[in-house]
Amino acid sequence: MSANDTQPDLILHNGRITTLDRANPVATAVAIKGGRFVAVGGNAEIVPLAGRATKVVDLGGRAVLPGLIDNHCHVIRGGLNYNMELRWDGVPSLAVAMDMLRRQVAITPAPQWVRVVGGFTEHQFAEKRLPTIEELNAAAPDTPVFILHLYDRALLNAAALRVVGYTKDTPEPPGGTILRDAAGNPSGLLLANPNATILYATLAKGPKLPFEYQYNSTRHFMRELNRLGVTGVIDAGGGSQNYPDDYEVIRKLHDAGEMTIRIAYNLFTQKPNAEKEDFVNWTKSVKYHDGTDYFRNNGAGEMLVFSAADFEDFRVARPDLPAQMEDDLEGVVRVLAQNRWPWRMHATYDETISRALDVFEKVNKDIPLAGLNWFFDHAETVTEKSMDRIAALGGGIAVQHRMAYQGEYFVERYGAQAAEATPPVAKMLSKGIKVSAGTDATRVASYNPWVSLAWLVTGKTVGGLRMYPQRNLLDRETALRMWTEYVTWFSNEEGKKGRVAVGQLADLVVPDRDFFACAEDDIADTTALLTVVGGKIVWGAGPFASHDAPIPPAMPDWSPVREYGGYGGWGATQRNGAPLQRAAAAAMCGCASACNVHGHAHAGAWSRALPTSDAKGFWGAFGCSCWAI
Repeated sequence: MSANDTQPDLILHNGRITTLDRANPVATAVAIKGGRFVAVGGNAEIVPLAGRATKVVDLGGRAVLPGLIDNHCHVIRGGLNYNMELRWDGVPSLAVAMDMLRRQVAITPAPQWVRVVGGFTEHQFAEKRLPTIEELNAAAPDTPVFILHLYDRALLNAAALRVVGYTKDTPEPPGGTILRDAAGNPSGLLLANPNATILYATLAKGPKLPFEYQYNSTRHFMRELNRLGVTGVIDAGGGSQNYPDDYEVIRKLHDAGEMTIRIAYNLFTQKPNAEKEDFVNWTKSVKYHDGTDYFRNNGAGEMLVFSAADFEDFRVARPDLPAQMEDDLEGVVRVLAQNRWPWRMHATYDETISRALDVFEKVNKDIPLAGLNWFFDHAETVTEKSMDRIAALGGGIAVQHRMAYQGEYFVERYGAQAAEATPPVAKMLSKGIKVSAGTDATRVASYNPWVSLAWLVTGKTVGGLRMYPQRNLLDRETALRMWTEYVTWFSNEEGKKGRVAVGQLADLVVPDRDFFACAEDDIADTTALLTVVGGKIVWGAGPFASHDAPIPPAMPDWSPVREYGGYGGWGATQRNGAPLQRAAAAAMCGCASACNVHGHAHAGAWSRALPTSDAKGFWGAFGCSCWAI
């Protein structure tokens, strides 16, 4: 055996590594070979293992965490569209958001749209409101603009109304409301009541990217997730996401070895009143867990039957599910249980969970569910009685930070006391239920994992409302386990990933601040300096920029990703001291007067939302001499 056969591919040393391995909780160095950790320990132990071909990276004493795993993200659908979308995720003011939109309108060619498709809430804006239709028309008189706010409404300017064909004569759709003026003409506001069908249907009328561009778009979305320290995702399917056609891009990326996110995917039924047929066909053609560590089947859901969908818009009353729900659900669950396919089920309200449990318990009498890693998604209002029933059946609960974006609406409708445990995460954990965390991105919440971690630790919405008392908050280690080790049960990969331990998949992140030591209010602003997936460096920034593996520019050339990147609108920051994109600089700089770097006067709303020390250091790196807060 040659030396090259035994020497590590990568050694990372001089770090402060939180392993989440209780037998070896802290380390300073790791050795990686063949995509797995082969040694985890001290510098003196690990560094001498290096051979001539080993890449050795000095972490400079920085904190290191296991790679983050999102238990519920629509990454496949999101990737197909990412390059077309102007993201308002993390943008702190409507003024900044509208400046971004105007700049994007100026470079978007006909017949393309400017789309802001979820990931934000009006509560994150300093102005605490959405743009008006008049403001959209003034910003974009000729370019169609579509703005999706959570799953409660969409705003369309006059140009968008023209291209989608909504007029005075358009009948009211079955899945929503077209708001109209006194003369009966559509105003540009679409309301999702009783469900989001009108939002899906209207968005689907827009142009799509060709396959080559979707391929590039998916790479950019995965890279954006890597920039935030995400190394794995359980994909929850999605409306209008058809199998296998809409999975072809991700399959080709996998076959080409260009996956930088591990994806376990669930199949989401697309046929109202024919859901059982979907799952009968899929269980015949797809084997559960078929695939590799980068792309594999994870069972059914989150939509099992349309009659069980309890829409998550807290601005409207809880929907009453139809009487046939139990019969519909039982037919599907029996197919899944017989084929030993786990499932996930969207369930916002306890009323839905309780009725579904009646079905699961009935099926369990004939086909034991033991060993099937099935679970509910969301569960904002799950009761203690339902939690006990879930535990007795061996199920789990996947929570997401939707309340960080909709908490104000929940409080407005149900009151602050009712909101104190929505969902009751600490209580779930105390009962021994399998629980993990994620985002439900990209539409009802942002894909940023650090916003979710901050929500679990602080109980605050992105608008600053503290919803939860101390008893429903998590300590930082538990919150981190919710994003790493605990997620692996939900993809039936326990012991394979989620910790920095010998034999596990070599996924880790070096964040730009110490998660365990930074101020609570700084958690949500975290990004990655270094992200490693399967022993390969997939993102490097700051002191690790030389190790980065860039990908081709975003396609098409008018893509908002080229100008703004992703979360916060400044992912397009150039490295090595090059100037920031002008719009992002105008939004972010803390200058109160003309700036020698950015060349214009601006109010600095963005930087005022950042920790002062971080903002000063950030701008200092670009030679900004006029910092003033």
